[in-house]
Amino acid sequence: MINKPIKLELQNLPISIIFPVILSVVLFSMTIFLLILPSLESTLMANRRELIRNLTEVALSTVRQYEAKERSGELSRKQAQALAMQHLRRLRYGAESLDYFWINDMHPNMIMHPYRTDLEGKDISDYADPNGKRLFTEFVKIVRRQGSGYEDYMWQWKDDPQRVVLKLSFVKGFKPWNWIVGTGLYIDDIHTEIKKITQKLTLICLGILLTLFVLSFFIISQSVKVEKERQRAESQSKQQQEQLFHAAKMVSVGTLVSGVAHEVNNPATSIMMNAPLLKKIWNSFMPIIDEYGQNQPNFQISGMSYATLRERIPMLLNHIEDGARRIKDIVTELKDYARSKPSEMNDEINVSHSVRKAVALLSNLIHKTTNFLSLDYRMDLPLIRGNAQKIEQVVINLLVNACQALKNRKDRISIRTNYDEISNCVSIEIIDTGVGIEFEVLDRIKDPFFTTKQESGNTGLGLAISDRIIKDHGGKIQFTSYPGKGTNVVVQLPVNNKAGAKKYK
Repeated sequence: MINKPIKLELQNLPISIIFPVILSVVLFSMTIFLLILPSLESTLMANRRELIRNLTEVALSTVRQYEAKERSGELSRKQAQALAMQHLRRLRYGAESLDYFWINDMHPNMIMHPYRTDLEGKDISDYADPNGKRLFTEFVKIVRRQGSGYEDYMWQWKDDPQRVVLKLSFVKGFKPWNWIVGTGLYIDDIHTEIKKITQKLTLICLGILLTLFVLSFFIISQSVKVEKERQRAESQSKQQQEQLFHAAKMVSVGTLVSGVAHEVNNPATSIMMNAPLLKKIWNSFMPIIDEYGQNQPNFQISGMSYATLRERIPMLLNHIEDGARRIKDIVTELKDYARSKPSEMNDEINVSHSVRKAVALLSNLIHKTTNFLSLDYRMDLPLIRGNAQKIEQVVINLLVNACQALKNRKDRISIRTNYDEISNCVSIEIIDTGVGIEFEVLDRIKDPFFTTKQESGNTGLGLAISDRIIKDHGGKIQFTSYPGKGTNVVVQLPVNNKAGAKKYK
């Protein structure tokens, strides 16, 4: 029989498996984009600020060298300043070698600017950026207040006067010549660098996340598989325990049935023995009753007239005798089926006879199940060698299944036996027009403990045992089924040459 498949929905997966995976991905993303990248940007900005301060110190060291030559008398101030300005004008750094230094004085006047030569020699105290900040005046204030410092403002992008961006500069005063030397970094440079780093980190993170997702999917799929197998194993274990309990009960019931059949057989035998005696006694009384009836035609016994008594009593005695014989036959068949007899394969069996006995044993179930039973026995079948009781058991199992498959009493059951000379096999064919068997479980119906009717007490052993019995006889069972239309079962049993030479009469 067939067992319901186990369904495992995703929501049944333990949260302890899914939650850590999701949490890991979220925490990883938050760590990269909310912690590492902002920290990296802050660190990069601090490093750049330190860089322009150090570069300004390097530039001032060059100015000090020329100022030292002025003090030593080697150069005049004008010569020393000219050489210092020339040296700083040519000095470049950065990835494109476009970053530069400039010099203004404390007035402020522009002393030297490599890209804004138009401002050199001019008063720039009122020069302001697009936001109105008088940046050179602010430089002077910083130097007067603390000697050096940082200031941000809007300025042209390196050598491109058409592009104005935010810039952060470091300035430091040089008292001997009353100069202010400065250089700066463009905030866009830092943002561009951060963007490049972010893009690289994003690609790396996506790769890591993709790997993590693949691993997580693998882990989750394996967990689903393990969980599904665990649930299936638990379900099968529970089913097998229930089936074993049921099988144990069936053994007890079989023993009880055998005992009850034996007990019923005793009074049935007594009735069969006494009924002929009563019949004989009645026949002995008949002349006396006839003579009395002629003299007293209106006499009655137990409300019956002489004529009725004369007709009914012989009929009642015959019914008692026939009923007792039927009880004995049923009990004998029940005892034969329930009896645990050795599995000898020495019986010479006419399959039609075994099928007829199985049908007789199940006649009550069959008549309760369907109004249409078709029987086609071929009584001249060759005999097969085997175990008659077990062949009957197979037929009983198949008939019970056929009866259970019927939807209503209008459905049909057809039973026929035949012999095929080509394969030298006798066959039993049982056809029902019931619910049929689903295609996906048709191959599993002969598996032990495989059942769809566990709730009704089935153990799932009937077809498995039947298949084993038929294989022990060298035969096979074939099932053909169409869901909703019915099932066709064919049992084929090979004919033993010695036994098959005989015919059942």
